[in-house]
Parts: sequence; C-alpha cells; structure tokens
Amino acid sequence: MKKEETVGVSLLLGEPEKAIRKLSGPLIIAMLLYSTYNIVNAIWVAGLGSDALAAVGFISPLFLVLIGLGNGLGAGTTSAIARKIGAGDLQGANNAAFHAIILTVIISALVTIPLVIWTTDIALLFGAGKTAGLCGEYGRVVFGSTILLLLTSVGSSILRAEGDTKRAMYLMAVSALMNMVLDPLLIYTAGMGIAGAAWGMVISQVFVAIILVYWFFGKKDTYISVSRRSFIYQRQTMWDILSVGIPASLEFFLMSLLAIIINGLLVHVAGTDAVAVYAAGWRVVIFAIIPLAAIGTSVISVAGAAFGGRRYEKLPVILNYSVKTGLMVAISLSVITWLFSNQIATIFTYSPESIHLAPSIAAFLATMCFFYPFVPPGIMSGSLFQGVGKGMTSLALNIFRNLLFIAVFAYLFGIVLGYGEHGIWWGIVAGDILGGTLAFIWARVYLSRLLRYQ
Repeated sequence: MKKEETVGVSLLLGEPEKAIRKLSGPLIIAMLLYSTYNIVNAIWVAGLGSDALAAVGFISPLFLVLIGLGNGLGAGTTSAIARKIGAGDLQGANNAAFHAIILTVIISALVTIPLVIWTTDIALLFGAGKTAGLCGEYGRVVFGSTILLLLTSVGSSILRAEGDTKRAMYLMAVSALMNMVLDPLLIYTAGMGIAGAAWGMVISQVFVAIILVYWFFGKKDTYISVSRRSFIYQRQTMWDILSVGIPASLEFFLMSLLAIIINGLLVHVAGTDAVAVYAAGWRVVIFAIIPLAAIGTSVISVAGAAFGGRRYEKLPVILNYSVKTGLMVAISLSVITWLFSNQIATIFTYSPESIHLAPSIAAFLATMCFFYPFVPPGIMSGSLFQGVGKGMTSLALNIFRNLLFIAVFAYLFGIVLGYGEHGIWWGIVAGDILGGTLAFIWARVYLSRLLRYQ
C-alpha cells in the first residue's frame, strides 16, 4: 500500500518557489541559533583565561573537519533520499536512509579512535605548546562523541530530505539552547573547567539523538522509515551518498585552506593586527551569509526531488528563484553593513587593547558589502549540483572560487601590485565575483543541455 504523503513531501514535490520559501525559513532560524551558540561558547570559555581560549582555538581546525564531515554526509544523504522521493521510490528512499546510518557508524569508528588517542600530540603539532594539556582535556571529550555529532547531522538531513525542515530546526535549536545553558553550569558551577564546555556539547547531542530515535522508532510519523527490514545493500546507493558527501566535506577543507592562505598573506603585508581585523570581520561575514546558506540547503532537497522525478523543467525555476531571493537578501545585508560598519566594529574593539583596530574592521566590513551580492549565484549553483548528484562539479566550482580566484587575486592585489591589506580584501571580493559568475554560468549551461537532451 502506498504511504500517504506528509506535508513536507507534498511541499517538496509541489511548486518549487513555495518549497524554497517554506523550507528555508526554519533553516535560517536554526543556523542563526547555532551560530549564536558558537559565539556564546567562546565568551564562556574566555572566562577561564587566555590558555583555555587558545586550547579551544587549537582544537577548532580538527573540530571543523568533523563538522564538515557531518555536513557533507548530510548533503549526500539529503540528495540521495530526495531523488528517490521524487522518483516515487519510497522503498529506495528508506534503503538510502539506512545506508547513510551504516556509513556514518563506519566513518565514526574509523575517525574517533585516532583522534581520541592522539589529541594532545596533534595539538602540539599545531603549536599548542603549554596549552596542549588543556587541548587534550577538551579534545578527548569532543572527539569521543564523534558518532553522536555525525549521526545527529545525518538524522537531520533525513528530515530535510523529506521536506521536514521544521523538525530539523527544532533539533538545532534544542542543541544550541541546551549548550548555552549547560556551558556555564558545567564550566563554573560544577567546576569542570574547559572539559565542561565539551561535556555541554555532548549532553545536548545525546538529547538530540534521543529525540531522533523517538521520532523514527517510537512515534513513527516520518515519511522515511529507518528500519533494518528495508535494508538491502546496494553499491549504487552508497555511491549516491558518497558522490555528494565526500566532495561536500572537502569543500569545508577548502575553506580552512583558504583561511590559512589569507592569514599568511595578511601577516606578510601588515602583521598580526591585519589577521585580527580579518578574523573579527570574517565572523560578521559568516554570520551574515547564514540566510543564503539556508536557502542553498533547501535547494538540495527541492532540486533532488525534481531531478529524481525527471521534472527537469523545474530545475531552472529552482536555480533562478533561489538566486533572485538570495540576491535580495544579500543586497539588504550590504546596505545594513555599509550603514552600520562602525557600530559593528565596536563589538570587537571594546577593550583598550583592541580599540585601535576599529577603523580597519569598519573598512573591511564596508569592502565586504561588494562581496555579498555574488555569494548567492555560487551557493545556489553548487547546491543545485549537489541536489542532482553532481557533487564533484560543486567541488570543482569551489576550487575555482577559493583557490584559483580568491587566493590568486588576493596575492595579486596585495603582494604583486603592492596594495597591501586593502588589496587582499579587494582580491577576496574580485575572486568572489568571478567564482559566483562562473558557477551560475556553469549551472545554466548544464541545465540547457539537460533540457535539450531529455
């Protein structure tokens, strides 16, 4: 008997514009909450002193790799399941969900053991020095919970794949709010110090996992059924997940690599103060583009369902509408940033030691006003390629944008042409303009060929 469509699935298979609007809203709220938690977490840890804050900083690159791995597996899972739903293959969608769970458990087992054993050694390799002990204290707890981090990420991606972004939002909101409450209690009241920050994250992830288990195995009101009975090993299904998941994970590595390159260029031309300006300003940029990333995440689900159902005529509508919506958001962000760049800069320069950075941070933010409008074409085009299962194309576009455009132009403007710190900023903008334009053209050419030969 055919399973009755949920509201989310009906939305996913219906009008693309409406689906993008409805699915993006909860994701924007969830991502903003999670980003706010990261800032609050840093504030609480800072109360333990500079060594504790530095220890979290040394562990952050490894933690970002795990976040990237979780988001990558999530993107692959969402894409694979959404395509099956679009094709009307519920059994295949259920099977893909179980494949994703198995894959996540295997990857977690492979990653957890070495990270837990060698946390302190890796921190020393990163230059942690006297803070290596604190790095080990914090990192072993964080990396010991890898399976929770990845499984909750994949569980949320299954919900997104069936158009249920509201419940995915609830999960992220619960995790963020619990963390914000638990961190001060565990760090200070319970006297656990830096380990308390890690345990706050673990406890919140346990709670999220319990909710997911209840939804999938207790309440059983999701469209997708995660059941051992639905599992039949298929190499193609594994490939459907990994062909998007691996490239999507590598995109996070590219972002980390770009940050390292930009930091090196800034130190070369203007010293460590330039890195501080970039680090503070870039936090604002990342926070500002969260709504654009949320729209892109919804595009993966909607495009996957359209492609799986061979409704290829929907794909140009999805691309154009998401880019248009993203542009309106991005231009609004540019105007707000331009008007309030000085006020935003004061958030990071309230102490006597950092107040001299305020004019430079404000100037950086004003420059980034020209960065925002070219983010939507890149994000939405990459998300569309992930949705249709072409993860390597999305990765290639990110390589062009981050390494061949942004890094090269930052070097050209800042070093070769001698424009220094400001030249590097404008190199980032120029690379973003070229990267976003290339991605959109590439997507349009792909879609025209797809429609021509369908």
